[in-house]
Amino acid sequence: MKNLVIIMAAFIVTKVVGQNSTEFPLYKNGVPNSIAAPNKENSTSRDNVIRIAKVSVPSLTIFKPAKPNGKAVIICPGGGYSILAFNKEGTNVAEEFNKWGVTAFVLKYRLPDDSTMIDKSIAPLQDAQQAIRLIRNNAKQWGVNANQIGIMGFSAGGHLASTAATHFDFKADPSNSDTTSTRPDFAILIYPVISFDSSIYNKGSKDNLVGVRASAKKVNFFSSELQVTHNTPPSFLVHAGDDNGVLVENSIRYYQACIKNKVLAEMHLYPKGGHGFGMNNKTTDDNWLERLHNWMNRL
Repeated sequence: MKNLVIIMAAFIVTKVVGQNSTEFPLYKNGVPNSIAAPNKENSTSRDNVIRIAKVSVPSLTIFKPAKPNGKAVIICPGGGYSILAFNKEGTNVAEEFNKWGVTAFVLKYRLPDDSTMIDKSIAPLQDAQQAIRLIRNNAKQWGVNANQIGIMGFSAGGHLASTAATHFDFKADPSNSDTTSTRPDFAILIYPVISFDSSIYNKGSKDNLVGVRASAKKVNFFSSELQVTHNTPPSFLVHAGDDNGVLVENSIRYYQACIKNKVLAEMHLYPKGGHGFGMNNKTTDDNWLERLHNWMNRL
């Protein structure tokens, strides 16, 4: 029955991905930081959202535009480091990028789990860094400019994207001998979890990634507003002021850290919209995707 569930999940994802896309394993020679265990990945669909859980075998799905403009974006769906909202904050967004000529990659990153990972806290960052390396190394083949590779994330996926944007000098996988830069050239953070400061954090995301009793050192490491430097890539942020899932203070603190360190940053705050509005904040006529498109054209 477990195998049947996995096969069904794979079928659902393939069906959503579409004709101009290919899913492939993130790692060729085994997943680092792993514990041998059955693959329990599964997928459910409700309210037009496909939710993938128990991801222990990461993958990357490429969406190729008809006329690539050289830019590429790695998309990290959200889900509190518990599930991945794979179509709403992943494949649907990739299809929109393709309309702009942007080559999009949806990252199915590992979801922290002590039963399948030696150190669950570092596994998502390992996957994000590997995705950047992989795309940079295959840039010519995929019609991508190796110096125009960005990373995007929603909610907890935004936390992963911000971690990748601030910890590219940290080698998350010490066993990887590839010296290709893992610095993204820009970051797009949509209602992101940024901080593990208990006054503003999303408790579920924090506990799922680093555990309930994480050390102060680990909490600081994964609080991206504390890790911004002058080398942090240009960043674009979107958030709603009435977001009760991830407080808007998360984006504000990251933006302030960017300004302090003279990092180019643009932030759009909406009074309403709550959490998880995806590509369409129904409370406003303003389209944040249009603003993102304009911003990317200026990079």
